Amino acid sequence: MPPVSSRLPAFPWDRLEPYKAAATAYPGGIVDLSVGTPVDPVPAVVQEALAAASDSPGYPTVWGTGELRDALTGWAGRRLGAAGLAHTNVLPVVGSKELVAWLPTQLGLGAGDRVAYPRLAYPTYEVGARLAGAEPVVYDAETFATGAAGTELDPAGLKLLWLNSPSNPTGRVLTKEELRRTVAWAREHGVLVFSDECYLELGWEGAEPVSVLHPEVCGGSYEGIVAVHSLSKRSNLAGYRAAFLVGDAAVLGELLQIRKHGGMMVPAPVQAATVAALGDDAHVAVQRERYAGRRAALRTAFQGAGFRVEHSEASLYLWATRDESCWDTVGDLSKRGILVAPGDFYGAAGERHVRIAFTATDERVRAAVARLA
Repeated sequence: MPPVSSRLPAFPWDRLEPYKAAATAYPGGIVDLSVGTPVDPVPAVVQEALAAASDSPGYPTVWGTGELRDALTGWAGRRLGAAGLAHTNVLPVVGSKELVAWLPTQLGLGAGDRVAYPRLAYPTYEVGARLAGAEPVVYDAETFATGAAGTELDPAGLKLLWLNSPSNPTGRVLTKEELRRTVAWAREHGVLVFSDECYLELGWEGAEPVSVLHPEVCGGSYEGIVAVHSLSKRSNLAGYRAAFLVGDAAVLGELLQIRKHGGMMVPAPVQAATVAALGDDAHVAVQRERYAGRRAALRTAFQGAGFRVEHSEASLYLWATRDESCWDTVGDLSKRGILVAPGDFYGAAGERHVRIAFTATDERVRAAVARLA
């Protein structure tokens, strides 16, 4: 039997190791703007909740505590505008990457089924399709904006459509109208929509990012749509693996049954920490201010060094180009001790761009600015 890994592309970050070594050797050390991992402290209110729940000797439930489900429905109603949510409309998951990678398998997709995701996208959408043995299909983000979905995206065999707004890597935000068109098209063709909204609380320019669950998008019905949210970025909880789904109760109910058998349980202390994180908006505002300052400094510095920044109106990244191969850009910056992500990690359409994360500390951001000057 061939190994499952033979279905998958090469792990992209391994290709970056030589450039990471070069940047690390630079006097003053590396400024790592590649992965986008949080570096700021976990909010005190969250740490306290985790510690208070640390005496948890029993097994947690896959569906989570009643308090957690109350927190999930309450936050989604308050922050996303999702009305009339019940506990059956939410499901905690062990980090959003796990969910993305295994969703097609848990949905029972396989040979002959197709999974669509944006042409520039988080690589794990493709990985999830390949793990299930389904066919990965890319589409342009503008497809639904122009109303051309019927000609540019064939619905035959299409079972799952991924949306990602704000986008990783580009920071592009889909409008309410674009989202509404997408949902209508998917419902017309019986295609399940999963909307990755992990950066929704990190909008910087233009219209505020909107959830697929907003009543002006979904028409007040959650049929055929699910939103994916994470606490990794907005609350610095990447190490906690705390994420959740909101949407179609029938879809989430089926996933719940499968995940019970698979033992996919969010640890009880992390469930308690999630309740605390979703109940406190103050730490989110503080973290936004940190990121806003770093974003402004890096944007000015990279533009001053000859880069053109495109989209980037939301998320934790700048999508930038010098109109050259992304690997030439990565190599040049690594010689200055700065590591960024090559755009082709996110699809061939990114081959002349790089993704610049502004998740480094203030001190490291200042170092990058000085090196670019």
